[in-house]
Amino acid sequence: MTIRVLIADDQVMIRDGLAALLTSASDIEVVGQAGDGQEAVAMARELRPDVIVMDIRMPTMDGLAATEKIVGGAAADGARGGAPDDTPGDTPGDAPKVLVLTTFDLDEYVYEALGAGASGFLLKDASAADLIAGVRIVAAGDALLAPSITRRLISDFARRRRHERPRPDALAALTPRETDVLRLIARGMSNMEIAGELFLAEQTVKTHVGHVLTKLGLRDRTQAVVFAYENGLAG
Repeated sequence: MTIRVLIADDQVMIRDGLAALLTSASDIEVVGQAGDGQEAVAMARELRPDVIVMDIRMPTMDGLAATEKIVGGAAADGARGGAPDDTPGDTPGDAPKVLVLTTFDLDEYVYEALGAGASGFLLKDASAADLIAGVRIVAAGDALLAPSITRRLISDFARRRRHERPRPDALAALTPRETDVLRLIARGMSNMEIAGELFLAEQTVKTHVGHVLTKLGLRDRTQAVVFAYENGLAG
């Protein structure tokens, strides 16, 4: 299956460079380029990409606001009965996966991106191989990017927010096995890795992941990781 990608960055040279790198992969197609967040929102609705590679600092509308509109808008359409897409992952949905481009000194922006609904994070100096792998991972909804970075960011993000909400009653709805799966998701494990850890079939793990997301009202694995950190299930 070809992964359809939209690139959003206000610098033409960066967009062209990213496009050249991504199109070198046989399973990735760059379907459009946006110069700011507002254009990205419009193109996301028109082109329905699987993944949006989103810069943060852009004119007119930044990447954070654009991510919130794209992810939130698609969720609202789904609630009104919109047709789901066929993006691979644990649960169907209309929202493209947003892969945020960031740097070490933009932690505050990354926290906001998590809240806005971003599914992954990639450093701007990442290699071509990391970029291509990152797009594939986010499209599949199977794992977080750059664990050495995202774990630190998510842990701090969850610590900041933990005092804001009580332990949700929804957590009690999880079976012991589903709780085990959630803990391993928080460790950045893929379905295959979780299957090996728990001695289960990979399809069984995928079913458990779907149940976890549904019961907790979460959109994807990124939100599941944040939830686990917020509720002391990650370590």
